[in-house]
Amino acid sequence: MRVLAVLLIGLAVEVTALVAAFGAWGLLPTLGLLILGGVVGSVLMRREGARTMAAFSEALRTRRAPHQEIADGVLIAAAGFLIVVPGFISDVVGLFLLFPPTRRLVSKRIARRAEERERAMTLNLRYGQHPMAGGVVVDGDVVDVRPETPTNRPELT
Repeated sequence: MRVLAVLLIGLAVEVTALVAAFGAWGLLPTLGLLILGGVVGSVLMRREGARTMAAFSEALRTRRAPHQEIADGVLIAAAGFLIVVPGFISDVVGLFLLFPPTRRLVSKRIARRAEERERAMTLNLRYGQHPMAGGVVVDGDVVDVRPETPTNRPELT
């Protein structure tokens, strides 16, 4: 539900920014800026993608876990999507994700939030609370105590 709200708010902000730019500069400069943002973003995306792929290969060659490289690849793909979507705000956010220092900040924040959620879920499971059930879960085994008789034995065909 939160994702839908963010998408709707983002769409409203994008349309508002496009209408304001069109009103201030006119059609051709607005289209020119959108195209320029797409071209610059695609060039940066190719360059950063190639760097990330080289770093990924180097990590595998040295037998090191490529955690940061995978996170960079995902964020570069998200940046590419944001740059392809027409709009000034999405272009700015996409370009923000393409620069390595800001991409590192975002990936560290995402990793920190994932660790916190994992820690909270581990504590909940340790004390018998299942996050999806909303209550206490009692572990146990089911034992079938019915004797095998001709009426409840599975039929072989």
